[in-house]
Amino acid sequence: MVSEDEILSALRRVMDPELNQDVVSLGMIKDVRVSEDGKVELTLELTTPACPMRNVLEKAVKDAVSSVPGVKAVNLNVTARVTRSVKSESMLKGVKNIIAVASGKGGVGKSTFAVNLATSLAAIGAKVGLLDADIYGPTIPRMLGVLKYPESIGEDRITPGISHLGIKVMSLGLFLPDEQPVIWRGPLVSGAIKQFLTQVDWGELDYLVVDLPPGTGDASLTLAQTIPLTG
Repeated sequence: MVSEDEILSALRRVMDPELNQDVVSLGMIKDVRVSEDGKVELTLELTTPACPMRNVLEKAVKDAVSSVPGVKAVNLNVTARVTRSVKSESMLKGVKNIIAVASGKGGVGKSTFAVNLATSLAAIGAKVGLLDADIYGPTIPRMLGVLKYPESIGEDRITPGISHLGIKVMSLGLFLPDEQPVIWRGPLVSGAIKQFLTQVDWGELDYLVVDLPPGTGDASLTLAQTIPLTG
């Protein structure tokens, strides 16, 4: 049977072209599992979600593991390290980074950009949440195909919806009948945003993307005053 040490020994010959160190020394190899029938499963943790050498490293790791005598198949999972920008003592303790998507006016593709950003981050292995703070036009659930009402956990916690890519989604649109308009101002908008931030069970997230309403109204001000933004 192939041993884990044999796998790691082969991987020590795989160098990161930018950092000039092998992937084992860099701590990029995680969760190596070898089955009796010669199947190997492992995780490659990239140093950044935007790693330009991703494809090169993936191929090199697979080739190195496949070259070990006795290995019949390789299942490689790829994730990425995400640096925490939000302080752990904030109200969103499990969220590492919060990114707000805003626009000066409506109809310019803001929500589409927010969905594409969240989807792209999830596609490279990041844990992502998407908060639809556009109270007046909550379109995110329909764009992601998340139409199930969220469920309560205890007295003051809500489970977010989950998209097909595993993106956690929360939106006023999940609670309203189709096409029902929302005519809220001031305290009602601020209260809804704070509830979505503090009472939703976001869990551990690398990124929380927030889709804001057009302009610089109550939702944008509430978000800026309540939580630290990464970008």
